[in-house]
Amino acid sequence: MPELFAYTDGACSGNPGPGGWGVLLRAIEGETVLKERELCGGEAETTNNRMELLAAINALETLERPSKITVVTDSAYVKNGVTGWIFGWKRNGWKTAGKKPVKNVELWQRLDLAQARHDVTWKWVKGHAGHPENERADELARAGMKPFKPKKARA
Repeated sequence: MPELFAYTDGACSGNPGPGGWGVLLRAIEGETVLKERELCGGEAETTNNRMELLAAINALETLERPSKITVVTDSAYVKNGVTGWIFGWKRNGWKTAGKKPVKNVELWQRLDLAQARHDVTWKWVKGHAGHPENERADELARAGMKPFKPKKARA
């Protein structure tokens, strides 16, 4: 049975500023990559955390049927949020422990819904540390951001 992985990353030029998200989806059996799909997108005015969330959301929403998947992210914000903080937020009516509204609540709710139909294992990796799949997700995130970056004037 093939294993399914989603390598996700977000990028932002300025925070806030133009940003992008990228996903590398892979079905692997043993050492063999059976299928691979790349996704990316972006926004003109966003934050890095929003792009990290959108990468994970798009990875899960693109799956056509409920799946067992490992989502690999270099975002401690996403990993800690989805495996820990979210339970308290939901219990507190989407408020933090300090009774403040959760930032990016609409994306957290969307991620919560997206992961509910899958059997998801969340894994954190250090970003920009030579992890090839994470580096590819970063390239895709930067490609997703590119259409939203202002064009530089030629001298």
